Amino acid sequence: MHDIKAKRIDALLIILRIIVALIVISIFLPFFNPAKISDLVNKNISFFTSGFSFSTLAGGFKRALQKKWVTEAALRTLNTSSLVACTSIVIAGICGCLSLGEIKFKKLCTMVIFISSTIASISLIGIFDTYNSFTLSTNLKKVEPSIPFALPALLVMLIICAILSLIIYLLLGKTPKEARFEMKQKYYLFLLFLPFIILCFIFAYLPLWGWRYGLFNYKPGRELNKDTFVGFKWFAYLFQNPASRKDIVRVMKNTLGMSGLGIATSWFSMAFAIFLSEIKAKRYRKVVQTITTIPNFISWVLVYAFGFALLATDGLVNRVLINLGIIDNGINFLMDGNHIWIKMLLWGIWKGLGWGAIIYLAAISGIDQQLYEAATVDGAGRFKRMWYITVPGLLPTYFVLLMLSIAGILNNGMEQYYVFKNAANKSTIEVLDLYVYTLGLGTGGTANIALATVVGMMKSIISVVLLFFANGLSKLIRKESII
Repeated sequence: MHDIKAKRIDALLIILRIIVALIVISIFLPFFNPAKISDLVNKNISFFTSGFSFSTLAGGFKRALQKKWVTEAALRTLNTSSLVACTSIVIAGICGCLSLGEIKFKKLCTMVIFISSTIASISLIGIFDTYNSFTLSTNLKKVEPSIPFALPALLVMLIICAILSLIIYLLLGKTPKEARFEMKQKYYLFLLFLPFIILCFIFAYLPLWGWRYGLFNYKPGRELNKDTFVGFKWFAYLFQNPASRKDIVRVMKNTLGMSGLGIATSWFSMAFAIFLSEIKAKRYRKVVQTITTIPNFISWVLVYAFGFALLATDGLVNRVLINLGIIDNGINFLMDGNHIWIKMLLWGIWKGLGWGAIIYLAAISGIDQQLYEAATVDGAGRFKRMWYITVPGLLPTYFVLLMLSIAGILNNGMEQYYVFKNAANKSTIEVLDLYVYTLGLGTGGTANIALATVVGMMKSIISVVLLFFANGLSKLIRKESII
C-alpha cells in the first residue's frame, strides 16, 4: 500500500515538474507574452522582459502617453504585475528542480511552488486591470487593447500547478523526525550540470530560430510575417548567381587557407609548453608564461593599434630603418596586400601561443614522474626524455584538439580580419565569418540579411559534417571517439 502511494506521489511530481518547466520556458518566448494586451507592446519582447525592463515595455507607448490615451500608472501596474509573476515563476522553477530530493525537500518545494503559483496567479489580475484601463482609452483604434491567448493559458497552468502542489504536499504527510535535506548523488550532479545545459540551449540552439529569415525576402525594419515567403530562393541564388558564386569560392579559399595554416602550426603551442616546462628556474618560467599569455586577453582592436604604431609609414619600424639608411621613405606595411595569410598567421601565433600552451602544461603535469626518473637512471638526456616521454604523453591531447580544429576549420572568427582589412587586402583577407557579417550589414543599401543567413546556415551544416568526419578519422587512427 505504501509503495502504491509513493508511486502516485512520484507520478504527480513528474507531472508537476513538467508543468513548471513549461511555465518557466513560456516566460522567455515572445509569442507567448501575457503582457501583450495592446498592439503598442513590442511583439518581440517576452513576458520576462516585460517585467524586468519598464523602458522596453513602455517603448511603444511614447505617443500614447503624450496624448494621454493611456496613463503611466497603468503601464507601471502592467510592469509590476509581470515582474511579480515572473519572479514567482522562476522561484517555482528552482523548487521544481530541488523537488528531486528526499521527502524533506519535496515537502518544502511543493509548498513553495503552491505559494509561488498562487502569487503569480494573483499578480495576473494586475494585467487584467491594465487591460480594463486601456479599454477606457480615448483612442481605442491606436491603443487596440486585446486579451492575448497567453494570459488565460498561463493562468490555467498556474492554477493547475497550485492545485497539484497542494495535493502532493498533503499526500506526503508528516515528515519523519530523522529526515534531512538530502538528495541522491545522480540528481545532485544533474542539477549542477543543468545551468550549463540551459546556457548551451540559449546561446547555441535558440539562435537557430533565426534561420527562418533565409526563407523570406526579408527587409530590415519590417516584421517577418509581412515579408514574402520565397522558400529556397536564396539557396539557389547563392550558387546560380556568377558574382555570389565567385565570392563564395574566394572566401572559402581564404578561410580554408588561413585555417589550414593555423592547423599546420597548431603544434607550436605543444612545443612551446614542452620547452617551457623544461625551464628549471620557477620565477623565470612564470614570467615567460605570463608575458606570453597576456596577449590572449588583448582585443584585436588594441592589437591593430599596437601594429599600427609599429608598422605605419611613420611608425617605429620605419623610423629605425630610415635612421639606419636601409630605406629612404616609410613603407606602410599594413596596407600591403602581399602574403596576408602569413601575416595573419604570425599575429595569431603571437596572440595565442601562450594561451594554447596552458592545456599542454596541464597535461605534462599529469605524466607519471617515475618515467622521467627511470629514463634518467638509464642514461637518457633531457632531449631524449622530452622526445620519448613528454611528446608521447601529449599526443592524445594534441590529436583531440587537432580533430576539433579540423571540425571547426570554417569557424576562424572575424574580429582579427575585420580590423586588419583594407582596400589593398580585402580580396585575400575576407574569410567566411567576415563575409557573412559584411553581407548581412552591407554598405550603401546593399544589406541582404536573408542571403547572409543562408551562407551562415551552409557554414553550420558543413561544420557539422566536418565534425563527424573528424570523429570518424579519430576512430580510424586512434581507435577513440571525440564525441
